[in-house]
Amino acid sequence: MSEIFNNLEQSYQKGAFPVPTVFYFSIDEDVKKTLTLNAEGCTVAEGKPAGEADCVCKTSKEMLEKIWFQGYRPGIMDFMGGKIKSNAPQLLQQFLQAFGK
Repeated sequence: MSEIFNNLEQSYQKGAFPVPTVFYFSIDEDVKKTLTLNAEGCTVAEGKPAGEADCVCKTSKEMLEKIWFQGYRPGIMDFMGGKIKSNAPQLLQQFLQAFGK
């Protein structure tokens, strides 16, 4: 997991999110990360955001690694079946594009 989150700041494509956008990732029970993306860059912080997140994503380590390292693109059944839970799936697609995925 740390391999993904430790490299996000360097691989972010500046300008991908012109307006500050907050993502909260809950991976299994042990990884909780808040990412703030804006026109200039990406910051990663431990834990929940101070306020509301624009996009919340809850999934498993296996699913996140499959998406990140193997290029898997989740379909509607991944969301309907509960493998990925999100309040804004469209932002997750934009999130991946912001890191060249």
